[in-house]
Amino acid sequence: MLSTVAKQLRHHPALIPLFIFIGGGATMSMMYLSRLALRSPDVSWNRQNPEPWNKLGPKDQYKFFTVNMDYDKLKKDRPDY
Repeated sequence: MLSTVAKQLRHHPALIPLFIFIGGGATMSMMYLSRLALRSPDVSWNRQNPEPWNKLGPKDQYKFFTVNMDYDKLKKDRPDY
């Protein structure tokens, strides 16, 4: 199968950017999904601690992108459970 793709790319070099961008998009989407599965507080892989979001402090940054947010200046405004 890869030899067929390589043969077609030799005959049609305009397809090379298409393969590069589709491969890059697939790679970035898999990296983002793995980041969500491993770093997100909404996902619990550990059964001993079924609610890991309760241990997050106000200074823990778990969002991927925030605008004008300084996590060091936040104070705790919720009770401990």
